[in-house]
Amino acid sequence: MKFYFIFWVFMQVHPMEKENQTSVSEFLLLGFSGWPGHQVLLFTLFLCLYLMGLFGNFLILLAIASNHHLHMPMYFFLANLALVDLCLPSATVPQMLLNIQTQSQSISYPRCLAQMYFCVMFANMDNFLLTVMAYDRYVAICHPLHYSTIMTWRLCTSLVAIPWVIATLNPLLHTLMMARLHFCSENVIHHFFCDINSLLPLSCSDTSLNQLMVLSVVGLIFVVPSVCILASYGRIASTVMKIPSAQGKRKAFSTCGSHLTLVILFYGAITGIYMSPSSNHSTEKDSAASLIFMVVAPVLNPFIYSLRNSELKAALKKTLGQSRIFSQ
Repeated sequence: MKFYFIFWVFMQVHPMEKENQTSVSEFLLLGFSGWPGHQVLLFTLFLCLYLMGLFGNFLILLAIASNHHLHMPMYFFLANLALVDLCLPSATVPQMLLNIQTQSQSISYPRCLAQMYFCVMFANMDNFLLTVMAYDRYVAICHPLHYSTIMTWRLCTSLVAIPWVIATLNPLLHTLMMARLHFCSENVIHHFFCDINSLLPLSCSDTSLNQLMVLSVVGLIFVVPSVCILASYGRIASTVMKIPSAQGKRKAFSTCGSHLTLVILFYGAITGIYMSPSSNHSTEKDSAASLIFMVVAPVLNPFIYSLRNSELKAALKKTLGQSRIFSQ
């Protein structure tokens, strides 16, 4: 809501510019309108996924906050990831459900830019947190004796606060640059949300600077962290292979299994959308890949972590047990 207000003020400051820049007052999100006979099924499916994601991530936040033995760096990062996974689907799914329910694909111009802002913001934050969590696992496995001295709360707070600042400012730049573009008459977005790559081709202005910024962000904010994750797990694998006992190896790999699953889901989908040749792109493939990292992954994250982590599983059982007691 704060961003809607800021964006409205920005647009009101230059009312004449707004009239000169665009004649489009709304966009049409085609989304899954190509499946006219399955709208009820899609509405039910997305609503169930969304509610499951909200419940699972909120439960993880509650379990970590209420159990003092989980107040350690790994779970601090996991709590931030759960918070992001609450917000990322909330930027797209409610609008998608509204469009399906009302049989209308329209989204207003300011809401479209606001949706783009929040999608980029929370996707960036998801990316940063996966990188930070990889570093945490690297320190825990490769330098276990120095873990407590390296992963201090001051460092952990900085590793989360700095990415939040970057994730907030970066999409603001994209959004303000997008607001300066001229949209003539074409307003059909072949996607279920206002993706920046779907909006740029609709503009009749010069978008070369916007495209350069998008490529720069992909290079700096996604490629660099992914290289850091690969480097971290390369060192982890090298260290684990030196462990003499098979049980020790299994235990070390099990602590990283959940995180690796999330990394594969997230970066696999991102690569399919933003880093594959343009000839391989299609509306269906891009929508499916976006669904994976924007809707499906946030739903799966709580279950992946709770099923593979005995400490978190015990904390969740304790939290659910307490909630039953209070409800009686």
